[in-house]
Amino acid sequence: MSMVLFHAIAAIFCALLCSSCHKEETMTTCSDPLGCVFIDPGNPLKIGVLQSLSGKIAPLGQEQIRGLELALNERHHRLLGHSIALQVEDTGCTSEGGANAALKVLADPQTVAIFGTTCSSAAATASKAMSDAGLTMISGNNSAPFLTSIGNKRAPNWQAGYFRTAPNEEHSGQAAAKFAFQQLGLRRVATINDGDIYTRGLTQGFAHMFTKLGGTIVLDAAVEKGEREMGPILDAVVEAKAELLFFPLFQPEGNYLLAAIRRRPPLEKTILMSDGALIENSFIAEMGDLARGMYFVGPGITDTQESHRLAQAYVSAFAAVPATQYYLHGYDAAQLLLNAIERAAQQTKDGGLVIGRGKLRQSLYATHDAVGATGRLACDEFGDCSAPLFNILRLSDPSQGVEGLQRSIQASYTPKRTAESRP
Repeated sequence: MSMVLFHAIAAIFCALLCSSCHKEETMTTCSDPLGCVFIDPGNPLKIGVLQSLSGKIAPLGQEQIRGLELALNERHHRLLGHSIALQVEDTGCTSEGGANAALKVLADPQTVAIFGTTCSSAAATASKAMSDAGLTMISGNNSAPFLTSIGNKRAPNWQAGYFRTAPNEEHSGQAAAKFAFQQLGLRRVATINDGDIYTRGLTQGFAHMFTKLGGTIVLDAAVEKGEREMGPILDAVVEAKAELLFFPLFQPEGNYLLAAIRRRPPLEKTILMSDGALIENSFIAEMGDLARGMYFVGPGITDTQESHRLAQAYVSAFAAVPATQYYLHGYDAAQLLLNAIERAAQQTKDGGLVIGRGKLRQSLYATHDAVGATGRLACDEFGDCSAPLFNILRLSDPSQGVEGLQRSIQASYTPKRTAESRP
């Protein structure tokens, strides 16, 4: 064998050996108890996106994705020198859909984190799968109390690694109840939910506060998702002689119920109140005058320079006005996640990344006094990152859509946050 050939073979062998040693060294640098995601130079940083993108709920999911896109646009869709790849899955706003969508995302071991979900029912199952896999998940739309905390204690569906920038609606039902009792002077209320953790949490919160104040819940009922025939349940409302009907439903059930109410003369004077799920342009456009005079309880948005800037960026990016204001919560969720990834990631000499899963979680739990489009953000031990602020709105002019509704504030409710500790 010639010396030239010998040295060539030796050089190749040494290169392979060094490469193997370097890879082994990189692989053993992860001491994170939840493991690490290793991203090679030139490879994208992957984020799973779980949102409701079909049916009547699709506009809410689309607004979340647009909030994410606004945050990515500001970074030119890159983070720490890597492009950002999104794996988008439709949850369909069901618990089964949330589980299936989460499993699709988790099947890729390179997934760094999850942005979602739209609906709380989907979050309950998706967050369980996410937490078991050691990942981190953040939502700009989930608000069911059962996902984080109730009474400053862990709620039944709490999962480590789950966060949200939408306010905990434990306080939303309370705000609605106080308004009904103290300002409208009502004493007899019927509630209708659809059985999932979001709508059920709202009606339970309403009932707890309303009865505490001295009122009576004359009917506590539920409709099935997809139900169109509302006659029997409205017969019960009439029989109960309710002064107010509180129905925090999504579309299309909320649409069906409202249309049926307007066809029923005995309910002509019954005051109607729903929640943030129906504070959406497609609902107002479809129902029109049928929705005139309705009250809504929904998260309030702090008027900030950042929110005004984003409203302009939204129109510029999508050539449309926002269907809801919830894209702002989506933007804040995306920003918190991207900032946390930057803090948690370690860059290798060759341009790769090592992201500890546990370190990423802790980075989000440590978020304190961050400036967001919706106000100041601080993540508590339960994963709630937004200060609760809820407005009672009244729809006086359907032609003005969500923008007009959001201006028609009848009352505001801001409970104090008591959970400030960190894991």
